[in-house]
Amino acid sequence: MSISTSGMQIKGAQRWVRDGVELVSSMRFAISLLTVLAIASIVGTVLKQGDPYPNYVNQFGPFWADVFRSLGLYTVYSSWWFLLILFFLMASTTLCIVRNAPKMIADIRSWRDHVREGSLRAFGHKAEYTGPLSRTDLLKRVTGYLGHRGYRFVVREREGATLVAAKAGAINKIGYIFAHSAIVIICLGGLVDSDLLIRVQMALFGKSPLQGNAVIAQIPENHRLSANNPAFRGYAFVPEGGKSTTAILNFQDGSVVQDLPFSIELKKFHVDYYSTGMPKLFASDIVVTDPETGKSMDATVKVNEPFIYKGVAIYQSSFEDGGSKLKLTGYPMRGATDRPFAFSGDIGGSTQLRGGAAGKDAYTVEFSDFRAINVENISNGGGERDVRGVARKSLRDELGAQLGSGARTDVGKDLRNVGPSVQYKVRDRSGQAKEYRNYMLPILVEDGERVFMTGVRDTPDGPFQYLRIPADADGSVKQWMLLRAALQDDGARTEAARRFAMQSLPSQTSAELRGQLQESAKRELDLFAGAMPASKNGHATGGLQAIAEFVNEKVPQEQQSSAADMFRRILDGTIWQLWQVAREQAGQPAAVPSPETERFVHTATNALSDNFLYDAPVFLQLDSFEQIQASVFQLTRSPGKKIVYLGSLLLVLGIFSMFYVRERRLWLWVKDTPEGGSSVLMAVSTTRRTLDFEKEFARTKAEMNEIVTKR
Repeated sequence: MSISTSGMQIKGAQRWVRDGVELVSSMRFAISLLTVLAIASIVGTVLKQGDPYPNYVNQFGPFWADVFRSLGLYTVYSSWWFLLILFFLMASTTLCIVRNAPKMIADIRSWRDHVREGSLRAFGHKAEYTGPLSRTDLLKRVTGYLGHRGYRFVVREREGATLVAAKAGAINKIGYIFAHSAIVIICLGGLVDSDLLIRVQMALFGKSPLQGNAVIAQIPENHRLSANNPAFRGYAFVPEGGKSTTAILNFQDGSVVQDLPFSIELKKFHVDYYSTGMPKLFASDIVVTDPETGKSMDATVKVNEPFIYKGVAIYQSSFEDGGSKLKLTGYPMRGATDRPFAFSGDIGGSTQLRGGAAGKDAYTVEFSDFRAINVENISNGGGERDVRGVARKSLRDELGAQLGSGARTDVGKDLRNVGPSVQYKVRDRSGQAKEYRNYMLPILVEDGERVFMTGVRDTPDGPFQYLRIPADADGSVKQWMLLRAALQDDGARTEAARRFAMQSLPSQTSAELRGQLQESAKRELDLFAGAMPASKNGHATGGLQAIAEFVNEKVPQEQQSSAADMFRRILDGTIWQLWQVAREQAGQPAAVPSPETERFVHTATNALSDNFLYDAPVFLQLDSFEQIQASVFQLTRSPGKKIVYLGSLLLVLGIFSMFYVRERRLWLWVKDTPEGGSSVLMAVSTTRRTLDFEKEFARTKAEMNEIVTKR
């Protein structure tokens, strides 16, 4: 029996109804829907689902972010058009089954025993035999042979002869029914486990998503779903020692609170790491309490090892900081003060920045993340530089190399645990914010130098650009902060320029020449400090950028390379003297020249230059912490899961039957011969002619010849 690709034909209806039913029930329509579903699934796999909308705006831009949101691409599997495709696919496949299954079942039950001798002679695969046995004896032999080969058969008397109709592999057509039924069942399970039932509740019972944030206990009933909700998938954030009785269901236009039939308390969170810093194992020790019976159950939830109670599966989804308590030291990064101050905060909370660090402006520090372990790639991928650290191309390239990403991909990896880090935002009065990530401990980089890494970024999904603050002999940032404050003090810059001029020229040098050198050194320090514009119509930029602009404007192009070298020499010398002035003002002894102190000054100079791009009112150094971790659980109630499992089983059985089981039919026309023996006409057919079938036919023909001709 051949399967038609056309749809169901109905009579007695209008033309558009007939055409619609024929289209929906046709195989071409079902295949088209399957193709669209496959493409949509690819989109849902490639494009991360369920992220906050601002993340998509940052990734695609406002225009395309709105277009993709209108198409429902951020929640593909619960979008209205995806569910509509599932519904039509289920309807189309059901109509295909209704149209073809009765015919297939009738064909399976049919023996096709109404054939005649002439029809059998028209078959392509046939053979004729003559033997000495009587018809009765021969029938016993051939029917025994057919039974041994797995054929089912019937014997019919026809026109003075005997017809044996046999068949094997009829389950092949059952495979078609199983496979198409599986598609219907899987689509049904997908619809049951989708948010379709929740949408129905919203439409019938006045439920609606909540937009914005609110205390869960104060959220009204119209934004909550009952604990008896038959199907849902949500998330619960539970810190150590905390408890949750709800899950949050995220929708494109807001969130809905799902009440749970139990409470979850997180006793302890465990996490192990690979050497690369990726989590190797994370698990949660929880206590599940049933409010109806008061019964409590201890359980450990691991990845792919959920705990199931009352039909709700609790999965370990991820982990976050649960509100760790931090103690920090704040260092002002603007103005001529270096006085540190104590600062504290909790992850997830915010603290006002007051006093000298904030100046006249009002800032709020919002702590967003804390990590006790950070495995980073700290290999050096910088280009070659001379011993003074002057870039070979230009000062602009030098600046770009110094303030680069902490995760370069063009060099080999050197992975190390660099200790705890804290991440926070500093928000000004207008609401604008920059995000910072500071490491608690100095990191050992190339040439044995230790630096404090502090990153900054303007957008939530952008890479951090790192400022490297050199650690002093005590392993702190105090000496660099002392130098930074002195750079902003005009009196300290003047004294540093004077000392540089005194030590750079012999004692017999004229006062006029010494004064000119002092003036040049002071001007360069002022440029570097951002106290004067680098060009006539420009504004004060500061750092190596300002010196580069000054050289490009004031010095002929053919002399810029040598001028840049001279300016860097003067800058290194004046920064050294500025450090001595700062130490003297702080009551500290003068620094002794050595490779370590020279390297410190060189790195400190680069950090002072990068600080103008870092642009933070304060640097927060983490001193101590009390870590509190939290688990993010995925809670699902999915009655459609068992339906999908059943459909998957039927799909496997159906595909196996259709591809690996061949239907074969065999007919034997047995009649008497005038000599007293019997003659046999054998014909064989199959639904698929393959090499295996040809081999089987040749074997059957040879075996049948032996059975018929043997006495």
